[in-house]
Amino acid sequence: MEKLCPPSLEVHMSWWGMTGLAGNGQELSLEQRFELIAEAGFDGINGFIPSPEDEGKWNQLLDYYGLKLSVNTYPRTPEDMVEFLQRAKQYGRIQHINVQVMTPFVIGEKAVELLRELDKLSAAAGIPAYVETHRGTITQDLLRTISYIESLETLRLTIDLSHYVVAGEMHTISEETESHIQKLLPRTSAIHSRVSNGEQIQVDVGARGEHAMLQHFERWWHSGMRHWCDSASQGDIFPFVVELGPPPYAITTDENGDRRREISDRWEQSLFFMRMARRIWTEVNSNY
Repeated sequence: MEKLCPPSLEVHMSWWGMTGLAGNGQELSLEQRFELIAEAGFDGINGFIPSPEDEGKWNQLLDYYGLKLSVNTYPRTPEDMVEFLQRAKQYGRIQHINVQVMTPFVIGEKAVELLRELDKLSAAAGIPAYVETHRGTITQDLLRTISYIESLETLRLTIDLSHYVVAGEMHTISEETESHIQKLLPRTSAIHSRVSNGEQIQVDVGARGEHAMLQHFERWWHSGMRHWCDSASQGDIFPFVVELGPPPYAITTDENGDRRREISDRWEQSLFFMRMARRIWTEVNSNY
C-alpha cells in the first residue's frame, strides 16, 4: 500500500571528518566548514552539543546554512546519559543522538541491563538515541550485539559495519557472516558510512566505487534502509552520516612521521558516499 507521506533521508557530514581538510597543517575556520558542508549539498552536521559560549554562533550558522544537527555521546553509566540528555534538551535542536557506550568489558546480563536503562532514559527524554556498533564499546562484538537485540525489543542501532569487518579480518564475506549481519539490520535507525577491507578500518573505495568491498557495504546499507522504511511513520527521518575520519583513521604515506600525507582525497570520497546514500534511498523507496 502506498504511503501518504514517505519518510525522508538526511545526509549528515561528520564534524570530526572535517579535520585536516585544509592541508598543510592548517584547519578550516568554523564558518568555512559550515559553508563547505552546505555548498556540497549535505543536510546536516554530526558532531557535538556546542558549549554555552558557542551556542549563539552555532545556531546562527545552522540557521543561515539551513543545516540540521545530530550529536554523539559516550556514556559509561545511566548517570552519564542523564547528564547528557539534560544538556541536549536545554540546547533543543538535536535531530538524533548517536550513543557509543564506553564499557567494552561489560557483557551478558549486566550489559543488557545497562542498555535497557539507557534506552528508557532516551525514550523518556523524547530525543531519538541509537547505540552504535563500534569497536571498543559495549557493542564491539558482532555476536554479543545480536544477543542484545534479542533481549531488548526496543533497542535501535546506528549501523557502522566497518568495525566488525576490520575486527573480524573479513577479507571476504561468508554466508555465515552475512547471516549474522542481516540479524542486526532490522534494528537500523541510522548509518555511519565507512568501508573497511578487513585489514584497515577506512579505505578509499575509488572515484567510481571500484573497491570490491563496497558491494557488501552497499547491500547492507540498502537492507538497513529498507527495514527502517518498512516500519517508518509519517515525518520520520533516517540519518545517514558520512564519517571518514582524519589520520590515524585515514591511511597516510608517512606512518612514522607527522601522519598528514593521506593517500586518499577524503573530501571527494565523502561526496561520493553522500551521492551513494541518496541513490540507495531512491532505490529503496521506489518500491513503496
